[in-house]
Amino acid sequence: MDKSEFYESKAVAVDGTSVRFLYDKEADILEIFFGENEPSTGVELTDHVILRLNAQTRRAVSLVLLHFSILTETTDYGPRSYPLNTLNEVPEDLRELALKLATRPPVNQYLKISHFQASRTEQIPFTYVESHPSLTAM
Repeated sequence: MDKSEFYESKAVAVDGTSVRFLYDKEADILEIFFGENEPSTGVELTDHVILRLNAQTRRAVSLVLLHFSILTETTDYGPRSYPLNTLNEVPEDLRELALKLATRPPVNQYLKISHFQASRTEQIPFTYVESHPSLTAM
């Protein structure tokens, strides 16, 4: 017997893109769609964050947040952050496009990317899910 509960809501991003949220409570997965759904490639930013993008149109299609409730937990020091360690396994052109899209609207309204300066020459990129009114309703 299927006990899945799905919640759907809509919003408009700061850049005017229509955004649709689809949350599967049982699986604890939130997918945020940007505009119309279209053929896409999934790029794992972390083990729990996947950016779906269309390389031909150079557009973010959706953001998949696995274990959403854990990703959005806050700690004593702020939001939980995760290294972008899986990006090293992605071809360079796709990695650059994914980072470009992830750091611009509408994606960066929900996902923040920064880095830890490990040394003068080494930067370790990481991400966290932005606390956003549209997301807290899930």
